[in-house]
Amino acid sequence: MDLQPTLTGDLVVLRPTVPEDWDAMYAVASDPLIWEQHPANDRWQEDEFRKYFADALASGGGLTILDKATGAIIGASRYYGYAPERDEIEIGWTFLARSYWGGAYNREVKRLMVDHIHLYVGCAIFLVGEGNLRSQGAMAKIGGVRRTEMLSREYNSGVHPQVVFEIRRS
Repeated sequence: MDLQPTLTGDLVVLRPTVPEDWDAMYAVASDPLIWEQHPANDRWQEDEFRKYFADALASGGGLTILDKATGAIIGASRYYGYAPERDEIEIGWTFLARSYWGGAYNREVKRLMVDHIHLYVGCAIFLVGEGNLRSQGAMAKIGGVRRTEMLSREYNSGVHPQVVFEIRRS
């Protein structure tokens, strides 16, 4: 299973995250409004984002999102937590520069990632902070189906409830 493919759409290119992405990626991620509704709402701070970035590199599933037209880094995402017994994997840790919010870019990122991973597993899941209504709405727009179960994830020394969405292979 290839967790760090290069995926190309009409608007974006996703490629494996590399250490050299740090400066440009942090320039995007340092916007506090990106993280405003996220449980890790201090991720815009350099020390906190360094943890995120190091985890992305170590995960083996970190992807850097580029604007196809300009080649500029505009965000990141990740494959994580492959569960063969459930035939599913998580897609998450996604952020985009605010100038790319509004649907088309996020939709294409998720479509590329879901289409790719459905070659290997039957279900992609997405964990969204319970209070992150913006991301929950975005998941609904791209066809995510909300599960009844909730999971928890630890951020900032606290445990935060996560809404689970899924997109199954058709």
